[in-house]
Amino acid sequence: MKALKLVAAGTALFISSWTASAGVTFDSVKSKGFVQCGVSTGVAGFSVNDSKGGWIGLDVDLCRALAVTLFGDASKAKIMAVSALQRFTALQSGEVDVLPRNTTLSLTRDTTLGLIGVGVNYYDSQGIMVNKSLNVKSAKELDGATVCVQPGTTTELNLADWFRSQNIVFKPVVVERLDEIIRAFAVGRCDAFTGDKSQLAAARSNLENPEKYDILPENFSKEPLGPMVRQGDEQWFNVVRWTMFAMLEAEEYGITSKNVDEMLKSTNPNVQRLLGVTPGMGKNLGVDDKWAYNVIKIIGNYGESFEKNLGPSSPLKLPRGLNASYRDGGLMYGWPVR
Repeated sequence: MKALKLVAAGTALFISSWTASAGVTFDSVKSKGFVQCGVSTGVAGFSVNDSKGGWIGLDVDLCRALAVTLFGDASKAKIMAVSALQRFTALQSGEVDVLPRNTTLSLTRDTTLGLIGVGVNYYDSQGIMVNKSLNVKSAKELDGATVCVQPGTTTELNLADWFRSQNIVFKPVVVERLDEIIRAFAVGRCDAFTGDKSQLAAARSNLENPEKYDILPENFSKEPLGPMVRQGDEQWFNVVRWTMFAMLEAEEYGITSKNVDEMLKSTNPNVQRLLGVTPGMGKNLGVDDKWAYNVIKIIGNYGESFEKNLGPSSPLKLPRGLNASYRDGGLMYGWPVR
């Protein structure tokens, strides 16, 4: 009996401790009435200013989806551009609440920064882009080349590792801002430009005469990109994670921004829970039961966000590839809302 009491006391202590540490960011966001998101300083398809000066992109859509989950209002998302060197400090200091910026999730980042990755919203790989005038078809032909790269990124490390493994010498040209790298590459300050392949495709689409540039076939790394939050607030972590998963689940069940009202009549229990017809899922997150319905209605499902920002109908014209639903041979897999 004494042992049982000790176990019970330990359990109560654990629950008390968890409750005390949970909800800090969540409560702060609710109190101030908006969510502050850190995004990249300008990567087409992910976060970039449109012709009206507003922000658009896959990462921006996720930020606005979070605002909808919490407030039912996408305008409650505040976008802040942060550089590769600034991003983690901005999140650690509380300057931003979440970092949906295209950031690679890794063990080191999860265990040394006081931050944690929430999940993957884009599977990418690192590559290298060159001017066709170099007449090279493989990165293995770049011995002695100058390569533009951003500092403070996994990109910088992967570049060095790959060239070292191939016994190839290169000269890095380190430039902090992505837009400055693109200008440096365009005027010939470096022979090549390395980054995530989606980033390279975005940069190429904005260059004069994009057809003059090739993205070489080598993949230097795996780059699972996704949002990060501060450690120690499971409630906020869950809001970010499940908002992302709800957009994936909606695509899997064929729920779109256009048919979501009709789908309220669905007899599928999974759809009923997702859209709040069956109550309870919102309460578990600390939000309204219609949170996912609102996200889908206002922002759309993951496929809709991908298509308008990155897909064939966008300037980038990227295929879904690994980012297709698992039902279509991709890796995107929303966890069940139940």
